[in-house]
Amino acid sequence: MPDLPPVIVVTGTGTEIGKTVVTAALAASLLHRGLRVTVVKATQTGLQPGEPGDVDEVAALAGDVRARELVRLPDPLAPDAAARVAGVEIPTVAEHADSVMHLIRDGSADVVLVEGAGGLLVRMDSDGATIADLGTALEARGARVGFLVVATAGLGTLNHSALTAEALRHRGLDCLGFVIGSWPEDPDLAMRCNLDDLPAVTGAPLLGWVPEGAGRWEPERFRAEAPAWLRVE
Repeated sequence: MPDLPPVIVVTGTGTEIGKTVVTAALAASLLHRGLRVTVVKATQTGLQPGEPGDVDEVAALAGDVRARELVRLPDPLAPDAAARVAGVEIPTVAEHADSVMHLIRDGSADVVLVEGAGGLLVRMDSDGATIADLGTALEARGARVGFLVVATAGLGTLNHSALTAEALRHRGLDCLGFVIGSWPEDPDLAMRCNLDDLPAVTGAPLLGWVPEGAGRWEPERFRAEAPAWLRVE
């Protein structure tokens, strides 16, 4: 049996820090290498049916990816809270893992990217399971899983990043490294220091950064420049 394609779970140290644009940059980089990419959003919150979601943004920026959104909830909350407010049952993390494994095994991707919701320990289902638990469930099903963590650039990011790295180590999950989700043209002193300090406090490499505002670029420019932003093997 051929090896299954690797899974990269894109999570963050919080919400609204650039996970979707980083996912798009990673997808564009992989496509640039000639790899086939599937992008999965397990749970999309804060959007009505028919509105473009995170996977749509990834596809628009990165290009020819296969995009899959598994669940959508209208309120901008953590998935379990959004489901309670909407009065609906959502799949368990184990069921999400089965859905992702189906996409992994169908032979149409060389790499599967899974974008989380919020941070690593945001509750994904009514049992309290998290995106970290999704990684564990995928590994239990035979997948090769690594976590890429998106962090903010400025003051305060070291603590949040160290906590996320520690949580991954505690669960025996592979942290591929950190990416700064929005890097300004004129970084301040704290931001410049964080380039050296992030690897020191997390024990994981800094894999790169995405320029501030890149998500608003024309797709042609985004695809041309994205491969230079990240160093993911």
